[in-house]
Amino acid sequence: MSETAISPDLADPTPKQRDIAAAATRLFMAQGYAAVSMDAIARAAGVSKATLYAYFASKDRLFASLVGAACMRSGPGSVELTGGETDIGATLTTLGERVLRFMLEEQSLAIYRVVMAEAARFPELGRAFYERGAGASRRHLATWLERQMQAGRLLARDPGVAAEHFVALLRTHLHMRALLGIDPPPTDAEIETTVAAAVETFLRAYAPEKPPAA
Repeated sequence: MSETAISPDLADPTPKQRDIAAAATRLFMAQGYAAVSMDAIARAAGVSKATLYAYFASKDRLFASLVGAACMRSGPGSVELTGGETDIGATLTTLGERVLRFMLEEQSLAIYRVVMAEAARFPELGRAFYERGAGASRRHLATWLERQMQAGRLLARDPGVAAEHFVALLRTHLHMRALLGIDPPPTDAEIETTVAAAVETFLRAYAPEKPPAA
């Protein structure tokens, strides 16, 4: 395989890709997106610029790969939604806890802060964050919700909007306060309570109506 054919995907990284990803993550979190150059990343990772560019054609491609790898590792896309037909509430609870815990991880919060601070000046950063993060998660959940709607287990509505509604129900004061560093990390009980409320509210809106009692 030629150097230019090396994939920027971090799903199955080589040792050098792992070194680059770790160095880039440290620099982005410490200095922000704008202040970090590809030269600095290469030096921190202990690789040549040629090697760095063989794996990642640009800084925004590298950042997108970091976001994508984080979502694949522990984000909502890492939950296999192939079942759930027997108990949709349980499946949504499992997914909700994974999504909320992922949003509350320190690395996820740090990436979110970087994007919010820099996206106006670097639109490609916002696009990368959305496509590899929230956008991918929305599509993943919407596909599963659409199957449940087609089977009559949920009301037939726009599955993309339904996915947005569910994630919005999870993005409560816990996430905002964590972003601002106001409180210590939420407890398991707080996360479980938030998810339970989100699932209950979602199902009240999307569960099919029961036929009236005879």
